[in-house]
Amino acid sequence: MPPEGLNWLSRKELMTYEEMLRSCSLLVKMGIEKIRITGGEPFVRKDIMPFLTALSKLNGLKELTLTTNGVLTAPHVPELKRMGIKSVNLSLDTLDAGRFFTITLRDEFAKVMETLQELLKHDIEVKINAVVMDGKNTRDIIPLAELTKKLPVSVRFIEEMPFNGDGHIYGGLKWDYLRILDELKGNFPDLQKITDPLYSTSYNYRVPGHRGTIGIIAAYSRTFCGTCNRIRITPQGDLKTCLYDDGVLNIKNRLRQGADEIELKDLLLKAFGERPKDGWEAEQLRVGHVGIHESMATIGG
Repeated sequence: MPPEGLNWLSRKELMTYEEMLRSCSLLVKMGIEKIRITGGEPFVRKDIMPFLTALSKLNGLKELTLTTNGVLTAPHVPELKRMGIKSVNLSLDTLDAGRFFTITLRDEFAKVMETLQELLKHDIEVKINAVVMDGKNTRDIIPLAELTKKLPVSVRFIEEMPFNGDGHIYGGLKWDYLRILDELKGNFPDLQKITDPLYSTSYNYRVPGHRGTIGIIAAYSRTFCGTCNRIRITPQGDLKTCLYDDGVLNIKNRLRQGADEIELKDLLLKAFGERPKDGWEAEQLRVGHVGIHESMATIGG
């Protein structure tokens, strides 16, 4: 979140639950088998639990997962377990409460750790996402990786991306995936490469004797683009076939203009078929070749 905050949108500019459910239902009919609801914190949105329940009941959907910063999540964990959610990505860039406040501008570290404990208590798979930021949390790489010794978690280190919001100058990448890997190997010389799952965006490793695993996501280097099979819909209804594009189709607008299922399906297939070859091309194709100015908080983690 930018220090000055965001310009909050009116409710009518956001997709309604009905519009989101209709879109997801169509995508599942088209073959999508996994849906992830992302944050920040999804639970900041009122009445999210009935929406998640409705999603979990879509015929053909095999997996429903969440990405959250963990601030409001803990009380909902038992119900998430009951509805069949088996995996949650938890954003956590540091294990130091002071640095947590510096990075997030929120004094919520205790709530995030409570969420972590609740997820583990209810046997929900946890992937901890940590964005590696030069000068902010590089000293946390090893402490975070050491969580895998006793906890059955996957700790994934993510290259910093230029989604910092207006007024923030992105100075380039100092900690790429190779440097992160060198840092890990320097402290865990017996670090072993393990098989990456199909369509994985992370390079995955294990320290012998540790319960969990370690991953590195080359989000800025974009070395995984050739196998990426993800699409994203923002709260405003913009379809992004790549994180680095600026939206290729507004689903919300098409729904409100009266598009039926057949028309919307054709529009989606056209967008998928014109997907850029990688994130670099997607960035170059942005309207007017304008650089990236939005905050990740407006896109969804």
